[in-house]
Amino acid sequence: MKTAMDFSEIDAGMPAEVGGKAANLGELTRAGLPVPPGWVLTTEAYRQVAAGLETGGDDVAERARRHLLQAPVPDAVYETIVKHYAALGDDVPVAVRSSATAEDLPFASFAGQQETYLNVVGAEAVVDAVRRCWASLWTDRAVAYRESNGIDHAAVRLAVVVQVMVDAEVAGVMFTANPVTGRRRETVIDASPGLGEAVVSGAVNPDRFVVHGGEILERHAGDKQLAIRSLPGGGTERVETAHDGLCLTDPQVFALAELGGRVEDHYGAPQDTEWAIDGDGKLWLTQARPITTLYPLPERTRPGLRVYFSVNVAQGVMGPLTPMGLSAFRLLSAGGAGLFGYRPADRLDGASFLAISGQRLWFDITTAVRSRPGRAILPRMLALGEARTGTVMERLFEDPRLSLTHTSRRPFLRAFGRFARRVHAPSRVLQALSRPDQALAYAARVGEELDKRLRVPASATPAQRLDHAERMLAGTFPVIVSIMPIVITGYGLFALASRLSGVPMGDMQDVLRSVPHNPTTEMDLELWDLATRVEPEPFKELPVAELVRLYREERLPPAAQRGIAAFLDKYGHRGVAEIDLGVPRWSDEPAHILGVLANYLRMDGGADVAPAALFAKGARDAQAAIAHVAAQAGRKGRWRGAVARFGLRRTRKFAGLRELPKFYLVKTLAAIRHSMLVVGEHLVGRGVLDAAGDVFFLDFREARAALSGGDLRELVAERREAYEQESRRRHVPRVLLSDGTEPEALAVAATEGALIGTAASAGTVTGVARVVLDPVGAHLEPGEILVCPSTDPGWTPLFLTAGGLVMEMGGAMSHGAVVAREYGIPAVVGVPDATHRITTGQEIEVNGAAGTVTIS
Repeated sequence: MKTAMDFSEIDAGMPAEVGGKAANLGELTRAGLPVPPGWVLTTEAYRQVAAGLETGGDDVAERARRHLLQAPVPDAVYETIVKHYAALGDDVPVAVRSSATAEDLPFASFAGQQETYLNVVGAEAVVDAVRRCWASLWTDRAVAYRESNGIDHAAVRLAVVVQVMVDAEVAGVMFTANPVTGRRRETVIDASPGLGEAVVSGAVNPDRFVVHGGEILERHAGDKQLAIRSLPGGGTERVETAHDGLCLTDPQVFALAELGGRVEDHYGAPQDTEWAIDGDGKLWLTQARPITTLYPLPERTRPGLRVYFSVNVAQGVMGPLTPMGLSAFRLLSAGGAGLFGYRPADRLDGASFLAISGQRLWFDITTAVRSRPGRAILPRMLALGEARTGTVMERLFEDPRLSLTHTSRRPFLRAFGRFARRVHAPSRVLQALSRPDQALAYAARVGEELDKRLRVPASATPAQRLDHAERMLAGTFPVIVSIMPIVITGYGLFALASRLSGVPMGDMQDVLRSVPHNPTTEMDLELWDLATRVEPEPFKELPVAELVRLYREERLPPAAQRGIAAFLDKYGHRGVAEIDLGVPRWSDEPAHILGVLANYLRMDGGADVAPAALFAKGARDAQAAIAHVAAQAGRKGRWRGAVARFGLRRTRKFAGLRELPKFYLVKTLAAIRHSMLVVGEHLVGRGVLDAAGDVFFLDFREARAALSGGDLRELVAERREAYEQESRRRHVPRVLLSDGTEPEALAVAATEGALIGTAASAGTVTGVARVVLDPVGAHLEPGEILVCPSTDPGWTPLFLTAGGLVMEMGGAMSHGAVVAREYGIPAVVGVPDATHRITTGQEIEVNGAAGTVTIS
């Protein structure tokens, strides 16, 4: 490997030799873009100096820095630096910049993690700056950044860029997509007099310009009270400035935007660039890297601006789904679309409204947003399950690009009519009103029939198992959704009682406490009951990993062993992120359940605070609430009171069934998961895969094709790596436009310190916050307030010991809100950035009636 090379010598296949920054500069130079000339000292030089460096241990950063600062620079490396520096001219001022192999990556920019030294003059000064760049690979912040992104320290090398300085009159940064709103092709420019370091380091409030479609949308003058300038003979100084007005002219802004467009076109992705304009007015591009924080766009299949709604956010599953999990939802969506008369030609393709991006699920809701019926229904639906999204929708309706195009109600009515007929909605509603026990019996029969259909003979071939999986996934949704007319009847009667009595629905939430027939609540209470019957010693004394080992070896105390096995036999199909067919279930990995049991056994208090007692109290409170609403209605007429009482009794009988379709769906996914593991074992035997679980990194088409043989191990490894990278994504939009805009980012920010969300479960509690991002292994002390991004049923065992709930996602009828009401714990949902604005250990007050969270 060469020790040094000019930018023009660098080709696209050299990131391991020259690092990310130098590779980009070489590519930009070859593309003819205005890059200041320079050269790079390759990672070979670093390898020689870092020989013998140990990259393990707690003090690795300090040891590595000391080693690199004290180790002698090999003579050959020293001579190379001096020779290439001299080739630039006599004592030419240069910038000496780090270029790590783990830098400017598609998923992690590493911006600012290593050091840059500006206006370095003289060969000895350049050698010293190179040494300090090597050491900067091991700053505490760089080490922490690599660890957070799952990058092995031992695999990282550092090259060093030496680039002719631009004596900038004005400099700054430019994003070719708006990094705040996500809007593509909207150029955002920050500019300030002097060197760009003032802008990059945040030392100055720069001017800001926003350009889109050939128009400057925004000009904002910063105070620009400081500038960094080059000193004669080397180094820089910070000087106070008094620059009035804007530091760029409109033609310069347009020239920058045009340059940014060229850079983006070259790379095929939005870029984060640094630039400078010298004293002669020439524009230079000094750096370009991908913008790693933008959420990837769904592949566009229809013209015009599209609106996408995140299924993952709505379901409380913030991480990605496996390829087979995504493929399963394509089949499920095909079955759902068929109910409305829009079945796709190939069910494996999924419904036309289903999109996938960032390995997550999205619904294309553009047609609903641009139709009168959709605008009437969407906000009401979202207000129940995703209140923050409902607010976003109201603003989107005002966007002229999304004006009404579907004004006729006929297509909607025809589609709804087909749906109603195919799920027998009229007869289900009539049954719910007149024969409620038969309606409940029907819901139970759906589950029994589903269990029969899910059974696969042990003798089934892999091809037959794939046939069965596809058939079940395409056919399950139409069956389980037939329960919903019963549920909707219950909630419709709830709304009717509110109208008859004059009591707002928000004041009637006690009616919905401790409702029966909710499989999630029943599951949690059964787990609590199990905790009251098992011997506490091993659970209090042993770590969870040891409890799992004892359970697998059937060496737990007999009552615990039998009780856990019975619980998992009934509910083992559940789990965290359970909508993903590729994710293990509790029956596969019981650590979460055993940890929750241990948490329950640490709970102090008498029988009156046990969840079963609280649930019973909630049921009594609900009956009192029914009596109150009926009395209020009765004051307006005796018949009103009787109808209100009748309606609310039906509401309580059917409201719990809202969780049943998902319960059945997850049972279906779990059964198919276990069947697909058999297919995976077959593919392992044929040498196609390394492990049975690798089958979940194929879709159904690929799994079927693999039965004929081949080697998919490399493909699976690539997908696993991509899955792990997506798992580290910190932000997923709830709504996304096809131009990249996140509409919620356009909203006015809440007042600093004010945590306002949606009232979800009445009551006020003050307690210690516990921020939990993943329920697996989470420890929640009794009475602590659970603060989390969102929840699915895998979270709810934690609710039994929680004193209150704060969620970033959800609405008054979202899963977490419903369960919180049933357990009688105060809850506020839809609180923006709650897991960042609240920290574990803080004392907070949750007012579940007002929808506020106050940090003490």
